[in-house]
Amino acid sequence: MAQTVDLELKKAFAELQLKMTDTAQKLKLADLQIEGLKKSKIFSELTIQELKSLPPNTNMYESVGRMFILRDSSEITQGLHAKSQKSEEKIKSLESHKAYLESNLKEAEKPIREMVNKKRQS
Repeated sequence: MAQTVDLELKKAFAELQLKMTDTAQKLKLADLQIEGLKKSKIFSELTIQELKSLPPNTNMYESVGRMFILRDSSEITQGLHAKSQKSEEKIKSLESHKAYLESNLKEAEKPIREMVNKKRQS
């Protein structure tokens, strides 16, 4: 009887270890993506601030691939605002996904803790 419980614990611990490594990788990836999006957002906001300091009739070019297109300053500013908002939305989405992964990992630990407690009691 004790051997079957030990085998069950080994199997459960192996599954938990796999899940933990997978979740850790996903959390690390989410952190990297969040940092990149934060940098992108800050870059967009700083660029908007710099564009505000320029005179309104200044020629502005936007890069599209390997070329540059003459754009109105309001179009460029709107594009930067949209990019900043998209980054903020993606950051919120990734943070909620991280919270889900962490809670899912905690939920996976509960059955193993119960199995260990049962073994200790018997």
